[in-house]
Amino acid sequence: MKCPFCGHDETAVVDTRLSDEGDIVRRRRKCNACDKRFTTYERAEIQLPQVVKKNGLRTEFSRGKLRASLELALRKRPVSMESVDAAVADIEERLLAAGEREVSTQQLGELVMRELKKLDKVAYIRFASVYRNFEDVDAFSRAIREVSPTPRKK
Repeated sequence: MKCPFCGHDETAVVDTRLSDEGDIVRRRRKCNACDKRFTTYERAEIQLPQVVKKNGLRTEFSRGKLRASLELALRKRPVSMESVDAAVADIEERLLAAGEREVSTQQLGELVMRELKKLDKVAYIRFASVYRNFEDVDAFSRAIREVSPTPRKK
């Protein structure tokens, strides 16, 4: 690491400590040329992919927008905020695990639908009706059949 005082390229680590939360490493360093000491901090950088819209525009992934779309579909439904938080975290984890630099709105919509299907069937249908842009009653009926349990034959 370069010394911030003299610009020398060689420094020695004198002390290393973890933060109380364990997510940041604090290092005390000493310059080998000017003997001055300084502190550096090391933390993991998590980069979520850019979202590619239907028109080709790229935008930063927004946790707030994702949460808002889930909350809109779940409006007046008996689903806890903890469940919504878990769904958002699950979608983010899937995006990070994919390791892609970009994700299409279509892929993101499919991830949202997967989570809504687990959380609440009515919310899933609400979201699907807008997301898939149902043109007729048949398309709507197919989506309902998709989440409805099939009747058992006697």
